Amino acid sequence: MAKEKDAARGPRTVATNRKARFEYFIEETYDAGIVLTGTEIKSVRAGKVSLQEGFVLIKEREAWLLDVHIAHYEQGNRFNHEERRARKLLLNRREIAQLYAAATQRSFTIVPLRMYINERGLAKVEIAVVRGKQLHDKRDSIAKRESERDLRRVLKGDW
Repeated sequence: MAKEKDAARGPRTVATNRKARFEYFIEETYDAGIVLTGTEIKSVRAGKVSLQEGFVLIKEREAWLLDVHIAHYEQGNRFNHEERRARKLLLNRREIAQLYAAATQRSFTIVPLRMYINERGLAKVEIAVVRGKQLHDKRDSIAKRESERDLRRVLKGDW
């Protein structure tokens, strides 16, 4: 019964990397599966994930997710996982080749944007090829966000 309700709702976001959207210009996004152990998927489903310092590294034709913190599962006892271990991402060869080209030739960075549980109950990661923002770009982002907030406030009538 519970699985049917989850499937009807669609994907459920577990964690987002809000800092990445502020620090970088997002060029292209990919959805990737992630290889997790039993206690890791239980912690992910509980929402105990932090993507803040995470990044993706392409090594030996494989994509690896590094520095993503998945907290220990409370009932995991001795079978618990290491919190910041390298986790393999599941992508097509073509996608890995595109990511490798972007990271090496064009000197972009690959970061996780969001981790979610899809309709089938599998953990997925949305990763993005990004280009770093300069200080003036960040100031522009802040000014734009504040002006939109003021505009919404005026339209709502709380001004």
